[in-house]
Amino acid sequence: MSQVVVVDYDPKWPELFQALTAPLRKVFAQVAVSIEHVGSTAVPGLAAKPVIDIDVVVLEHDVSEAIARLGSLGYRHLGERGIPQREAFRRPPSSAVHHLYVCPLASAALANHLAVRDHLRSHPEEARAYGELKKQLAIDFAEDVDGYVEAKTEFLLRILRQRGFTDALLHQIEGVNRPRGLGV
Repeated sequence: MSQVVVVDYDPKWPELFQALTAPLRKVFAQVAVSIEHVGSTAVPGLAAKPVIDIDVVVLEHDVSEAIARLGSLGYRHLGERGIPQREAFRRPPSSAVHHLYVCPLASAALANHLAVRDHLRSHPEEARAYGELKKQLAIDFAEDVDGYVEAKTEFLLRILRQRGFTDALLHQIEGVNRPRGLGV
């Protein structure tokens, strides 16, 4: 079981994202629609687990090609890992700690990542509140990653409701983020 660690925002995170994605941009020049910095490290001022989250956005028919290209860079494909239309990868051992996903442009996983990121970027007071919640949950669930994820789910679902996500999509996202099936 891994430990949950949340730290104050580090202004070097965008630079680390740029460094991590430089080789990706070369390999995906004609395939990726975009390469997105997502997750809490992508929101200025937001406390976060110190792990850069990267979404390589491709058209649906380019997912297999993207998987192959990442293999050439030393990434190991892990499959969807319970999140439909989000292909996860293990980073090359010599690289900085990060999570990398391939997401089709029209996927719910990508829409979720971008909606939360963009909302928190444009609502600094909510980003501050979310950061404080995450710090407290990191204490409360220091040795329980699943509990940590479950405990912050309602905050994220509220944002997604505000962003117009359908009840069906919210139910799907909630199911993934509450692996033990705990209610609100």
